[in-house]
Amino acid sequence: MTSADERVSLLYGKGLLPVTPPPTADVTVIRKPPLPTLDDPRAAVRDALEHPIGSEPLSVLAQGRTSACIVVCDITRPVPNGLFLRPMVETMVASGIPYDAITILVANGLHRLGDDDEIAEIVGDPWVLEHVRVVGHDACDRASLADLGVTATRQTPIVLHRALVDADLRIVTGLVEPHFMAGWSGGRKVVAPGVAGEDTIRTFHSARFMEDPLAVQCNLVGNPLHEEQLEIVRTLGELYALNTVIDEERALSYVSFGEVLESHLAAVDFVSAYASVPVPRQFQTVVTSSAGYPLDKTYYQTVKGMCTPVDILAPGGTLIIVSECSEGIGSPHFRASQQKLTDLGTEAFLEMVGGKTLADIDEWETEMLLRPLRVGRVQLYTTGLSADDLGISGVEAVTSVDDAIAASIARHGDPSIAIIPEGPYVVPLYEPVA
Repeated sequence: MTSADERVSLLYGKGLLPVTPPPTADVTVIRKPPLPTLDDPRAAVRDALEHPIGSEPLSVLAQGRTSACIVVCDITRPVPNGLFLRPMVETMVASGIPYDAITILVANGLHRLGDDDEIAEIVGDPWVLEHVRVVGHDACDRASLADLGVTATRQTPIVLHRALVDADLRIVTGLVEPHFMAGWSGGRKVVAPGVAGEDTIRTFHSARFMEDPLAVQCNLVGNPLHEEQLEIVRTLGELYALNTVIDEERALSYVSFGEVLESHLAAVDFVSAYASVPVPRQFQTVVTSSAGYPLDKTYYQTVKGMCTPVDILAPGGTLIIVSECSEGIGSPHFRASQQKLTDLGTEAFLEMVGGKTLADIDEWETEMLLRPLRVGRVQLYTTGLSADDLGISGVEAVTSVDDAIAASIARHGDPSIAIIPEGPYVVPLYEPVA
């Protein structure tokens, strides 16, 4: 966390958006401590595969296996798949699994399926595309799903993609970062919701989970989503994970491989020392981003950046967020949910979702939008939303970030502002000085 009186740049699309606060502003820039970067990322990946956490090396795990499934995140996560997929495939083949028995499964959750260009971007290595099969998960395609029953605690359906369930060797891969509902992304979350069926996702995205005060970023203890994910993973059985952490420039800072729960917790332990930033005060004006591409491709994903800084937003304050929204508002389901919010209003919308066992698809993101709206005013700068989209956004549109900052300072009579350039990848926690 630093103080600054100069121009600050926010992550925006594939570039940066410069912001110049008024000269009278007292600016606090909130960044996570600089993450270390690995001098030789490819060597670090090989070392992780050879020296795993809680399991045998991949070369040993693959021996005697007849098939394998490697799950990767969809286009909304900047996972450095190009660094590790090829060495993983080569290790499996050297240990006896044929190329045509290896499947890469893209964990779309209930997001849309990617086209060929997106698949190539996700995989990140043409060699991998040439040698193994890549399949996109469709949560609504029941023929591709396997039913494993329900969880004992909350009766969540355990329905997962057959390519993972039926594989002799199962590996999930991903990025470990703060997640505004599940505590931390990666590991068990790549299974559910990543490759789960529609009813599974709609169940643990219903209000009884979403409104739980422990379903917040950086918290696993008592978090109902995390607990359900753990039970789903245990029901699935033997599973391994490759976990990555990247810095603000998308360089690899950490990689681990091993048993899914142990290796994921090791990555959480690493990144938690950097992602959570204690802040000794709250602010009437908070300026943040949606973390740039690919997280700011849609307004749907932008909601994450609105929720993360709520802890340091003073009651009645103004949160200003920038997000390119190059693909517009999001899915038709999310558009319909936002229209409901517009038509019903906040209280009636909450009453509606609170009575459901199964949430409507993407309705949960609208529900999460209400978190910052309960605290203060939310303003959005974007170049990607139409007037119709903005009309159902639930927030105020602004055409100039600099002007919005100046207006907020004048409105609140407080020159102090907080700026979070990296958006939801940084979690500011209000910790007042005793």
